Amino acid sequence: MEIIQKEDCGITCLKIKGRMDTAVAIETEKAVDKILKGNNRRLLFDLADLEYLSSYGLRILLNAAKKIKMMGGKIILCSLIENVKEIFDICGFGANIPIADSVESGIKVLS
Repeated sequence: MEIIQKEDCGITCLKIKGRMDTAVAIETEKAVDKILKGNNRRLLFDLADLEYLSSYGLRILLNAAKKIKMMGGKIILCSLIENVKEIFDICGFGANIPIADSVESGIKVLS
């Protein structure tokens, strides 16, 4: 698993590659907490290369959305592969966190 972070036009992009199980989810949570301690309140998750999302990983994404919304910020998930998107659809969490088909469309939503 790999997390790649970059900043672009005031948007923090976290690209997550591989499997987001418990160990990786903790890394992701630390990265999000560090971002939220800064001034940036726009967060984009690029999940095109996320192969697996555990329930703990799902909880980390939901907590990130809750935290950033409480701070007046915006969050979006982008480029979900079918099996990861199904998790959000089945759980009904797609209504709580915006999902975009591509990074480019996610950036437009956050801009």
